[in-house]
Amino acid sequence: MNRDDGPLDPFLNDPEDPVTLLGDGEPAQPLSDEERADVEADLTELAEFRATLEPHSVAGIVVECGDCGEQHYFGWELMAANLRALLGYGRTHVHEPAYEPDPDAYVSWDYARGYTDAVHTLSKRR
Repeated sequence: MNRDDGPLDPFLNDPEDPVTLLGDGEPAQPLSDEERADVEADLTELAEFRATLEPHSVAGIVVECGDCGEQHYFGWELMAANLRALLGYGRTHVHEPAYEPDPDAYVSWDYARGYTDAVHTLSKRR
């Protein structure tokens, strides 16, 4: 396992996987060419965010969950692993939420984009 692939599903290939109690879900659909290009662009952008923000003690990205309305905190590797899983499987891996994350150590995607763009713009002017 590549360490960037994220944690393995503990029930992988287990016929007694408790997720089967949830009923028959729709299988993941392959990404369209446009969706695939968007995810690949997100992976590239995420690497830029990490290179720019990690030296300033930013631990990753915070995302507001559309399902539960709560903030979900993703370290750089877990976010990248989720994006790679979308490319490979059409869905993200099962993972545990961050344990007592420091909200001040995470930024939104929009903040990361704005900060990174500003840093690159300033460095071009010098």
